[in-house]
Amino acid sequence: MNTAQKNPTLVFIPCFSGAPWSAEQLAPYGEVPTRTLRLPEGVNDIDRYADFVENAIADLDDYVLVGDSFGANIALALATRRPRGLRAVVLSGGFAANPVDSKPWKALMRVIGKARGPLYRQVTLRAHAHRLASPFDGEGQVPWNEASSRELFLANTPAASFGARVQAVLTADYVDVLGQVQVPTLILTPSHDVLIGENASKIMLAGIPDAREVVLPRTGHMFRFSHPATYAAAVNDFLAALPTTRREADA
Repeated sequence: MNTAQKNPTLVFIPCFSGAPWSAEQLAPYGEVPTRTLRLPEGVNDIDRYADFVENAIADLDDYVLVGDSFGANIALALATRRPRGLRAVVLSGGFAANPVDSKPWKALMRVIGKARGPLYRQVTLRAHAHRLASPFDGEGQVPWNEASSRELFLANTPAASFGARVQAVLTADYVDVLGQVQVPTLILTPSHDVLIGENASKIMLAGIPDAREVVLPRTGHMFRFSHPATYAAAVNDFLAALPTTRREADA
C-alpha cells in the first residue's frame, strides 16, 4: 500500500464568496496533502465551475473533493461525472438543486444579484450576511457574526461575480443524476441553517448510493469559518473510515 493510497489529496472547493480555505482552516488536517482553490470570477454556470476544478486537479490521481455550500454543489456536479482518481466526496451545507423554493425569495435573489456599487455593499451583502447567520456563530473556535460574513464578501467577491453565482444557483439541478456519484460521500450538515434548509441534505442522502450524514450540533451555515476544528474533525473521521484502496470511477 503506497502513501498516495493512504493519503489522498484533499481538494477544498470554496463557498459562494469564492475565498479559498485559509491556513487556519487547513491546519487541523495535519500532514494530509491539501489543495485549495479560489473560484473564478464572473462564471454563472455550475458545470463551468466543475470544469474549472477538474482542470485544476488534472494532475491528481487520488483525491477527495471537499465542497462548502456553493462549493458543495460544484463538487457534486464534478462527482456525477465519475472522474478518475476520485476517492470520496464531502458536501458541507450543500444542495443538489436550488434550495430556495419560495417564489418571492427567488425573485429577490434575481434582483439583488444585479446590485452594484453602494447598493451591493450596503444592501445586498447585509441581507446575505443576515441569511447566513446562526445563533451559534460566536461559540466556535473562531467567533463569527454577520459583520464577519459581510467583510468576507467585501474582500473576496466582486458584485458581478456575486450576481453570476446567483444565476448559477438558480439554474443548478443535479437531483436526477445523484445516483451517478459512486464513491463514499459525507453530507456534513450544521444544526442551524436558514439559508439552505432541511430538505437539501435529505435529497442528497436519499439520492447518493453510498452517502451518510453527520449533523454538527450548535453550528450554522458558516461553520467552515466559525468552527474549523469541529468541521475538520468530522472530515478526518470520515477519511479514517474510507477503504484503504482507491475507488476509481468506471472508465
